[in-house]
Amino acid sequence: MTDLPLAQTVTHDHHTPDCVTLTYEDRFLRRRVLTSDAGARFLVDLEQTTSVNNGDAFVLSDGRKVGVKPAPEALLEVRGDLTRLAWHIGNRHTPCQIEEDRLLIQQNHVMADMLARLGAEVTEVIEPFTPEGGAYGHGRTHGHAHHDHEH
Repeated sequence: MTDLPLAQTVTHDHHTPDCVTLTYEDRFLRRRVLTSDAGARFLVDLEQTTSVNNGDAFVLSDGRKVGVKPAPEALLEVRGDLTRLAWHIGNRHTPCQIEEDRLLIQQNHVMADMLARLGAEVTEVIEPFTPEGGAYGHGRTHGHAHHDHEH
């Protein structure tokens, strides 16, 4: 693996010439070989497990930047009394993408059943998933990413 460009830093950059498309789970990583959408392979070797999100970019040892883009994945679209439904979703520590007229969560039959019992309209969809980060900063609710925020 030593012949691959190495990414040990994540920055913020919305304008990279190449990107890697990853699911929500795949965007939580420390060490992994990735292949960009254009076919470039590189080794991610971060100091600690990090949550990368849309608009982040891996900085490669050869100077290139490879942006991060969320991949479409199987989700549940939730509509109804969003304030009440969001409270129940959050009470179960479930990652949730909050929009003006709907909520998106990962597919889970137990959550779908609970939400339907609460009066929600629940529909299976396939879309990119970018849930809210934790209350204490960027990233997952159980930890946060450390970024070099160049804009």
